[in-house]
Amino acid sequence: MPTMVPQPEKEGQITHSGHCASTLHISPASTSVILEIRVYLQLMFVVLLTYTAPIEEIDYVLPDHADWLTKQYEHGNFLASGRRNPRIGGVIITKPMARGKLDAILATDPFSIKHMATYEVIEFSPTRTAPELRAINEAVVH
Repeated sequence: MPTMVPQPEKEGQITHSGHCASTLHISPASTSVILEIRVYLQLMFVVLLTYTAPIEEIDYVLPDHADWLTKQYEHGNFLASGRRNPRIGGVIITKPMARGKLDAILATDPFSIKHMATYEVIEFSPTRTAPELRAINEAVVH
């Protein structure tokens, strides 16, 4: 999937948030790239963490991991997270984001830095959400 941003045929700006700062005229050939980028940005992920260290070591690093999770919620990156049962790891459900952004976020997890967990990332394109997640539902539709 392309990671480039289509360039306008006429003068205009694209802001860092991806919104047009002025009217852009995009050639029909660029339309498919725009659609691919739109779909790409609507991806959500379920991340399955599996511990690779003894639970005693996990418990020692757990407060740092909890602080890291708090920061991700504050930055609006995650929707839900919790322990797996049995206690072999954890689960994270993300908000829509690019895969590269998620990879960068996961690389900062203390469990990742200390090589104490593996991460299975399951990518999906949400087509429906619960009413409580209306903002995500609207982002997916548009």
